[in-house]
This record gives sequence, structure tokens and C-alpha cells, in this order.
Amino acid sequence: MGSRTSLAGKRRIDDLALFGGPPAFPETLHVGRPNIGSSTALVSHLRKMLRRRWLTNYGPVVQQFERRIAELVGVDHCVAVCNATLGLQVVGKALALVGEVVVPAFTFVATPHAFRWVGIEPVFCDVDLTSHNLDPADVSACLSSRTAAIVGLHCWGQPCPVPELEELARRRSVPLIFDAAHAFGCQLGRRPVGSFGNAEVFSFHATKFVNSFEGGAITTSDPHLARELRLLINFGFRGYDDVATLGTNAKMSEIHAAMGLVSLDYMERIVLHNRRNYAAYRRSLAHLPGIQVRELFPSGHGNYQYVVVELDPLHCPLSRDSLLAILHAEGVLARRYFSPGCHRMEPYVSRVTPPPRPLPNTDLLVQRVLQLPTGTAVSLIDIARIAELIAFALDHGEEIRARLGAEQRLS
Repeated sequence: MGSRTSLAGKRRIDDLALFGGPPAFPETLHVGRPNIGSSTALVSHLRKMLRRRWLTNYGPVVQQFERRIAELVGVDHCVAVCNATLGLQVVGKALALVGEVVVPAFTFVATPHAFRWVGIEPVFCDVDLTSHNLDPADVSACLSSRTAAIVGLHCWGQPCPVPELEELARRRSVPLIFDAAHAFGCQLGRRPVGSFGNAEVFSFHATKFVNSFEGGAITTSDPHLARELRLLINFGFRGYDDVATLGTNAKMSEIHAAMGLVSLDYMERIVLHNRRNYAAYRRSLAHLPGIQVRELFPSGHGNYQYVVVELDPLHCPLSRDSLLAILHAEGVLARRYFSPGCHRMEPYVSRVTPPPRPLPNTDLLVQRVLQLPTGTAVSLIDIARIAELIAFALDHGEEIRARLGAEQRLS
């Protein structure tokens, strides 16, 4: 790139914001900035629910949202909840889990936290380096007499190795649960995510490509499980003044479901925008040394809500964390999911028992993975500028490393 001024306005390393130059993006770009559908449609929903004066407690908008989700993922039952973390917790309670659950360490900490919060101990398992999903061989090694369930994460929306995990669960006679927070709208073959295992839990948090401001949903085709879930999310009420069991308050409100419906109406347009952004990143970064944009959804059946970059330290002129610091200073809030790995976070890292298992693939990935901003708030021009920033930084990698090393010595 030499001294040519780039789209990002950088000619020399002193122009980098990390070293005192102006940021390339005065308005910060985020990973997971909310996609907003039709505000007019949302206001229309709001007016109707205000006229009805039915704002929560399983109103008609929540019921419609549940029907739409169940139809899209091909299951008999959908139970909308106020967030996916509580969704995982009530699934654990509904299945009467006691003991341990096998979970990936390469996941957002909400996955193990949800089970630990209700007294179920997470046992961390390693993932496959290619898919970033649970490694069935390592899952098998984690199973014990205390195993109450296997919990998979469809990482980046790529479906887990479902048949292998189903076989392991069948052999052990334990439930199989999926954290599907990344995977709404994705498929394994012709089957949609949401139709696997005993239950799957979606997130519709504001950062997800389909959002309900904050919310989630549990999908299952087991009618007995669905009935139990409905009891648990509403204090255990079976009917008016009839409490059948211990429950909590995990219901979704009408306004959250209304945002969910608006988001579902825009779902295809959001996916097309995400796919376009993903392809632009792959084209723009393909020639850079040590940088690989992960190939996602070769069949095309995905949501493309994540742009996942892996840095190879043997070939990349900068470390992942140095590049992250450069991007953050420029107003590009890339993320290093899921560093340092759940097994190295509290309260798990301080556990004396069970003794920690080696998780070499997780430990490698948390040093290499970087998420770049995408979604409807990110344009092709933004992506071109981000790509030029990364290319500029790598082109001046040796000089940047020397400057950062000197600053660390001075500090």
C-alpha cells in the first residue's frame, strides 16, 4: 500500500488512531448493532396492544410470535421467554437435571452460567478446530455417571454434529439440548435448527440478526416438555390461582414479541444484507497474509450474522490482540469471541474439583478468532475501509510491533 492514501485516510503509522491520528470511524461500528425493521409496523402493534390493554401474560402478540417461530423451524411447540439464559435454565428445570452437563468451553459464558445458576455443574468440553463446534470424541471422554445432559452450541450458526451427539445421548440415556443463540434461520441439510434434540433455545437479544429487543424462545416437539415449560415460566401456574409447581417469571411481554414479529418480517432482507457483507469481507481480505475469513454455510442455508476471522500467528505480521487494539482505536469495535474461554473465567477457573481437563483447541481458537462488524448498520464502503485499515496495519506490521514494544517498555 506504501504511501498511498487509503479509504481509511492512513499514509504512515502515525496516522493510526492508536498512535494519535484521527479515527477512521468517528461513529463507532459495532459487532451486533441492532437491525431495525419497520418502525411504522412496530408502532402499529404498539397502538393495538395499548387499546387492548394486554401488555403481558401470554397475550395475542406473543402467541402469534410463537406460532411463527414454530412454523419456521418445523416443530410442534414454541415457548417464548424473556431471554435465552432463562430459557436454558427452565429447560434444565423442566428436564429435572441433576449433576453435570457437558458444554463447550468455546461459547458465550451465558451457556454454562445458566446451568450453574440452577445448581447443575458444567463440565467443559473441547471443540473441533474446523467447525468450532463440540467435538463428539471429546464429549464422549467427558461423559460420566454424573452426566445429566449434553449441551451443544451451534457456533456462528453452523449446526453441531447432531447425529453423533444424538447417538452419544441415546447411549447414555441423557437429554440433548442445543444453545441455538447463533443459529436462527440456519439448517442442517434440509432440517432447520430448532428441531433437534429434546429442546433448542434461541436468543432474540438486540445483537442477534432477528431480535425482540431482548428475548428468546424454546422449541421442542415434546408435548409433555412444552407443558412443563409453560408452567415453569409463569410461576408454576396451571390456571387461575392454581399453582402446580415451583416456577419463575420468564415470560415474554407483548412489546418484545411485537418487535420480534417486525424483525421476522424483515428476516430475508437482513440475511441478504448479511450475505452481501460476508462476501465483501471475503473478497477484500482474501489476499492478506495470515488472515482467513471462515467459510460459513456452503449450502447457503444460514443467517450470516457473524463475520469470523482467524489469524494465523505463523503468517500474520501482527498478533490478533494488536490488530484488535488498532481497530478499536479507529472506531471498529471488533470482538475476540470467546476469549479466554469459559474454562478460564470465574467462577470456573477457581474450581478445585473436578480437575481441569486440557482443551487445546479452545485455547488455540480464543487466541486467533476475531469478529468483524456486520449487519444492516454496516455498508460496503464501511467494509472497504475496514479492509484497507487491516491491510495497512499488516503492511506496516514490523514497524507497528516495534512501536508497541517501545511503548510497553516505557510504561
